[in-house]
Amino acid sequence: MKTVRKGAAGQLAAAVACVAIAAVGLTGCSDSVSEVDRAEAQVAAKERALADAQDAFADASGAFCEASRDYIDALDRYGDVLHDTAPTVGDVRVAGADLVKPRDDAFDGAEAAVEAQHDVVVAEQELAEAQAALAAAQAGPTGTPSVTAPAETPTPAPLVPAATVDRVEQADADFETAQDAVTDQTPLADASELFNSAVVALELAWLRLFADAGCLTDDQRVAAEAAVSAYTYALQQDLATAGYYAGTVDGISGPLTVQAIEDLQAANGLPVTGTVDKATAAALQAELVAVGGAAAQESLASTAAVQQTLKLVGYWDGPVDGVWTDALTEALQAFQVELGVEPTGTVDAATIAAFEQAIAELQAAAAEPTAEPTAEPTEPASE
Repeated sequence: MKTVRKGAAGQLAAAVACVAIAAVGLTGCSDSVSEVDRAEAQVAAKERALADAQDAFADASGAFCEASRDYIDALDRYGDVLHDTAPTVGDVRVAGADLVKPRDDAFDGAEAAVEAQHDVVVAEQELAEAQAALAAAQAGPTGTPSVTAPAETPTPAPLVPAATVDRVEQADADFETAQDAVTDQTPLADASELFNSAVVALELAWLRLFADAGCLTDDQRVAAEAAVSAYTYALQQDLATAGYYAGTVDGISGPLTVQAIEDLQAANGLPVTGTVDKATAAALQAELVAVGGAAAQESLASTAAVQQTLKLVGYWDGPVDGVWTDALTEALQAFQVELGVEPTGTVDAATIAAFEQAIAELQAAAAEPTAEPTAEPTEPASE
């Protein structure tokens, strides 16, 4: 009996050891744990690891979007210092210093998101290897596995286009250069102009990065694209009127649009950045006024504003989406005929004045009280 009990105790100890070994690596204990069992356990573990990596990537992406939003807001507030106040050189430098922390947070968030994406790729490869091992175990020594392990870790697709990243890095370097160039002896006008052009370029670069990184909802993306299209179309029209743009006015910013902006800046002695800042916009408006261009009236220069105005006066039933079409040109020409101005199909100075007069008349008509109808006297009913 003692021998039997001793043998039972030994079997129990071996079983416990086998369970312990299986829990940490499923190695050994070949009598109770098969190759397939070990492979299945590895697949399950790698699936959990991949799910954890994907969750971490989602968290890192969300943190990056939040940090980017804060940085863009900070850049926008910085622009307000230059636009809405009479800043000193000290104001310009202090406002620039206030951007340091949100900038660092945004760049740190970007690095964390890239690292988390890499972890997902590694976890995907390890899962594929585990699945291949399971397929081999299930096929047996003479069978052919149905899954082949990847040869090497694939390079993850970039979170955003390389051109977008390059533009952010270049804009960031240009902004740092602008900061370093401003001292207490720098004339205020020079400091404001230098910083303004740099910060506008930097904000636009980060806005593109923000959109390309998937930080916008579908509705926000549609709205942003419509707004950008309307703005770009109006800008192209303005640049063409001023003689700087000879491409197609289509609301799509491309090399010709950037070149036109740079030519405008060079002609006016401004920093050549290819982006429209306060000084560039003022120079463009001044040239438009000089040539009698329609875009001197900024509120009516955009396609969306034209569409909305024509809709108010009953000449446009299409969408207000900032896209200029042949139908919009025809609607504008029809309204110009009604206004008694030359039907050019473009928003010129005469049309703007007529627009304003028509809108004023509509507003005045809407404000007039409606007279109550006078009830007709009724004859008394005959008895």
